[in-house]
Amino acid sequence: MLSTIGNGFDQAIGAPGVVSVLGDSETRCWGSGSLPARPKLAPNLSFADQDLGKRLLNRAPDAPWWTLRVPPMNEHDGYGVQTIMAPPSGSLEPILIDHLGQPVVAAWLAPNRRLPWYIVPDAIDWNSLLDWLIQRAIPQYAPEAARRIPRAAAVDPTWQTSDEIAAHEAVTAMAIRHDEERTLLHNELDRAKANAAPIRDALLYGVGDALVGGVQRVLRDAGLTTNNLDIREKGTWSADLLAYANGRSQLVEVKSARGHAGESLVGDLMRHLDTWRAARPDEPVTGGTLIVNHEYRAEPDQRNRQVYRRPEFIAGLTVHVVSTLDLFQWWKAANWAAIRSAVLGTASPNEPNIVPAENTAVSS
Repeated sequence: MLSTIGNGFDQAIGAPGVVSVLGDSETRCWGSGSLPARPKLAPNLSFADQDLGKRLLNRAPDAPWWTLRVPPMNEHDGYGVQTIMAPPSGSLEPILIDHLGQPVVAAWLAPNRRLPWYIVPDAIDWNSLLDWLIQRAIPQYAPEAARRIPRAAAVDPTWQTSDEIAAHEAVTAMAIRHDEERTLLHNELDRAKANAAPIRDALLYGVGDALVGGVQRVLRDAGLTTNNLDIREKGTWSADLLAYANGRSQLVEVKSARGHAGESLVGDLMRHLDTWRAARPDEPVTGGTLIVNHEYRAEPDQRNRQVYRRPEFIAGLTVHVVSTLDLFQWWKAANWAAIRSAVLGTASPNEPNIVPAENTAVSS
């Protein structure tokens, strides 16, 4: 009366479903593929079949589904030589269908069988399915057996009150709503992770081009226009980025260090500033900013928040020094004013935390 199709542990796209025998040795149902979208109820279902479909729609959002088909049977002549492909005797009545209208959950109706043979996907809640058998299937197809079940809950829908039916449908509808809401929230979570993960990985663990790209994205989000000088200038004599907003421009050097950041990184930035001012008098810069992902082999909460700690060295700095730890904390809190202040040194503590519309462009 019931078979499962597919393998709930194998969710590979295109993985075939497990063959299901429909009550005899010849008629088989095949399941193929995994659906790109959630199935839906087929039209004109009986009360029992509609209830089964709604229960199965409450499966986990990532549970696989398979499109069903019943292939022709093999027949042999009396000599066992010729093979004839004959259609099976029966029909596959859909309960849930895919986006093309093909059955995903169905009942096989054969003229030589009094009861339908249901085909459901693997990875199901068997408690819910057993409850459906007792509450819906048996009362509809074997009412005499239902009367022998010593349970008051096993009542044919014909003999249920309108309040009972309405309450049951309300519970089922609520479960479907919750499942749909859960799916939407999971999708929102996936989108949020997809947006945050590249920045988090770049700023907390990145080196080289990955780190530069992450910093450039953060500066752009904060309303700064940026140029990637390693691409524009085709050389290593300049800093990594040119960032500007509100009439100020800043050379930005982006570096990483396995341990403590070397003080020589500041000297490199100072040389880049001198070289830029000599080679580009028509593009004056206000100053320089060093952004460092230091101690990147340690977990972020175990790193020192300060890039440099020697008081005499810090007192003599003429460029801005920013830790990627701070940069990420400001970015995830959407504290754009703090980012602009740290990189350009222009924002006051009371500056509105907004991104100017004219400063959202980015160029390579």
